[in-house]
Amino acid sequence: MTLVQIPTPPPLPVRDKTAGRALSPMLTRLAEERATGILVREHGTLYLAEGRVVHAESPFAPGLDVLLTAHGTLASAAWQRAAARASGPLRAAELLLDEGLLPAGALELCHLDAVYDAGYFTLAPSSTPGRFRYDNTPRVGPLPSVPVVALERETLRRRLLLHRLWPDPAADGAPLIRTDPARAAPVTPRQRAVLDRVDGVRTAVGIARNLGRQAFHTLVDVRRLAAAGHVTPLAPHPPEPRVTAPSPLPPPPVTDPDIALLKRLRDALEAL
Repeated sequence: MTLVQIPTPPPLPVRDKTAGRALSPMLTRLAEERATGILVREHGTLYLAEGRVVHAESPFAPGLDVLLTAHGTLASAAWQRAAARASGPLRAAELLLDEGLLPAGALELCHLDAVYDAGYFTLAPSSTPGRFRYDNTPRVGPLPSVPVVALERETLRRRLLLHRLWPDPAADGAPLIRTDPARAAPVTPRQRAVLDRVDGVRTAVGIARNLGRQAFHTLVDVRRLAAAGHVTPLAPHPPEPRVTAPSPLPPPPVTDPDIALLKRLRDALEAL
């Protein structure tokens, strides 16, 4: 077990400065004009149909396939067959629904979980502007869609919840290691499952995929474990010092005695 010094937590925020304003002005405008297409942001993608979010994807959140197959709601082989016949995960889910291979309620619940989970990461602060492509492919189908204002409101609520649990976001994306708190606070069975997968390599998102859980809910568990002193982010390794080859020494200067010696050698060679 790795023993580390638990850092002092940063101060809790006094208020949520993002409350009351849109997370993405572009997304708000697209919702107002009832646009249909695909919004690509730095941390994920939102699919809009008539101004509503019908699907969301993010590399930081397990997809609908993981949520459906991880706990036996659907066999992995059934999902793979549907995915091979469909143009995307949303169409695959609709095929399974049409064929009666999934209960409608379970699919709708997993779909909404996936939308809010991926949407949370997609609407994270970005260093690059979003790009929207008008496209008639997304459509309002049998699965529930989400109003943009509801997705933004839920995203803000989740941000504030994480800050209140443990205001240091370092544990969200870094590999996690276990600590040895002097007085170990008890953990719930759900938190124990997360703690058992902390190995110095997995991040919170990796643990979520391994467990087949929503990434945000795993972040909640990780922050609670961090607040209790059970886990901490692995400190990045310092960069290796750069070793440079020494500069070659300049040739020694040629002195007058050296020139005289060279002349005598030249004369001796010419006399031979």
